[in-house]
Amino acid sequence: MPSQGHGFIPSSSEDMLRRRVKSELRKRMRGLRKALPAQACNERSARICERLAATDPFAHARAVALFWPIEDRHEVDLRALGTRLRERGLRVAFPRIDPETGVMSFHFVEDTSRMVDGSSGVREPAPEDPLAKPGSLDAIVVPTLAVDPRGHRIGYGAGYYDRALPQFAPPTSTLAVAFDFQLVAEVPNTEGDVTVGWIVTDSRTLVAEVESPS
Repeated sequence: MPSQGHGFIPSSSEDMLRRRVKSELRKRMRGLRKALPAQACNERSARICERLAATDPFAHARAVALFWPIEDRHEVDLRALGTRLRERGLRVAFPRIDPETGVMSFHFVEDTSRMVDGSSGVREPAPEDPLAKPGSLDAIVVPTLAVDPRGHRIGYGAGYYDRALPQFAPPTSTLAVAFDFQLVAEVPNTEGDVTVGWIVTDSRTLVAEVESPS
């Protein structure tokens, strides 16, 4: 499924309302996820790893991009999946943020113990790790605070993935992972937002709904 925005141009007042709703939803979901006990987070993450591995994009993948969890924010933990994939011979990449430009890139990592603390405190590849160029990844897994069945998602607000994904997808498959309570009926879409093609939670695996042109 392609990861792309939908090109609408809302009025300034409508856009402001959508952004306000997104901000409130972001705040609410951060609180809900923070309240999730660590054990429950681990168990749900394990189920998400199983569901991800069973998706069509992963079934035939040779190279994928995951993300390293921010543990104190109770993000989905995909580290066990990354280990399994590398043992199967897949190349696994992780995101890296350039501290000067704010541009996110993906780099292949063979030994995660060599990953470093990035400028934002998140573990990321070392600068010398091989760059994953467009066309080199079969699937990219995207973190999210909230996501809807159309593939619209809310991150932390920096827009790293919204800017990076169009360089890869299509043809790369994009999959958002979230705990099931983070799957909501609708996420307001604003200019610059990029959708994902799949949504994987601890209870469900969805192919994003195709929206009719307005």
